[in-house]
Amino acid sequence: MTELLAGPIADRHIALGATFAEFGGWDMPVSYSGTVAEHTAVREAVGIFDVSHLGKALVSGPGAADFINSTLTNDIRKIEPGKAQYTLCCNERGGVIDDLIAYLVSDDEVFLVPNAANTPAVVAALAAAAPADITVVDQHRDYAVFAVQGPKSTEVLAALGLPTEMDYMAYRDATITIDGREVETRVCRTGYTGEHGYEVLPRWDDAGVVFDALLAEITKRDGLPAGLGARDTLRTEMGYALHGHELSVDISPVQARSSWAVGWDKPAFFGREALLAEREAGPSRRIYGLKATGRGVPRADCTVHAEAGGPQIGICTSGTFSPSLKQGIALAFIDTDSGIKKGAEVVVDVRGRALTCEVVLPPFVESHV
Repeated sequence: MTELLAGPIADRHIALGATFAEFGGWDMPVSYSGTVAEHTAVREAVGIFDVSHLGKALVSGPGAADFINSTLTNDIRKIEPGKAQYTLCCNERGGVIDDLIAYLVSDDEVFLVPNAANTPAVVAALAAAAPADITVVDQHRDYAVFAVQGPKSTEVLAALGLPTEMDYMAYRDATITIDGREVETRVCRTGYTGEHGYEVLPRWDDAGVVFDALLAEITKRDGLPAGLGARDTLRTEMGYALHGHELSVDISPVQARSSWAVGWDKPAFFGREALLAEREAGPSRRIYGLKATGRGVPRADCTVHAEAGGPQIGICTSGTFSPSLKQGIALAFIDTDSGIKKGAEVVVDVRGRALTCEVVLPPFVESHV
């Protein structure tokens, strides 16, 4: 059995009473005080997530930004240095190797934050395509990542002297002093919850002091440390894709309604021809949201039917109880030839029980990013 990887502040999570589970090969905190309490803290006050398991990679060399633009799907030339962009790394069939955030530092430097388990695959794909003067370096354990999310997140960062006056998906580098120690960190106005928030990326060795300082300010504002459980309920309410569920090497951005992250007018990127062909022909399935109209919670891998006992027309990719809506919700792929659209009713088979759901387009709750 492969030993699970540990983040830089595992001792803090243990001291805070976290429960743990495996995620992407890492031993991750699932919850501290309960998923619903942590979810509510993020929606109403502020929470902090340790997502240091996320990958980090540096692409550098002459024309690094142009190289990234010729490989990843989104058009990085639509942003300027100091901005970040959601993008996809696809295979030649148009499937998604990973979804990631690209930080444009300069024409010659792009910093990437992929998902934990997919970092080696992204680094390998880019390195294989890179010209001799472009380097792709895996920096997975060079930086920690803390997501500070919620309506009071600006107050928390400002109290530590961290930058907060950035547009959504913009970042700034800063140096602050914590207990007499100078700490360099990158701060980006982004996150995975649908709330106003930031991701703070200090050096791996500085993670403990930064987390302690952030958590101290968060607890002053009725906030909580939050784990994977709340991260999943929050992102599902927003309809945000999770790789391995709504995106994968067998799922294209056209099917996943992620076409907005594709620079269709660019002359080259991984999977371009396959994606253009699928867009032209129309996908065989599309992602939708499902809201339970009765008691019950749809879960991943539950089948979707036009009517109870009828043929399968789709499958749930994620499902949970929504603490905000107090009802079951899910994301599901539905076959396009089924004729099912927004506003229709479908039936989800939940362990042999028929659960009626309304078909909607996410998000399930209002975005505050």
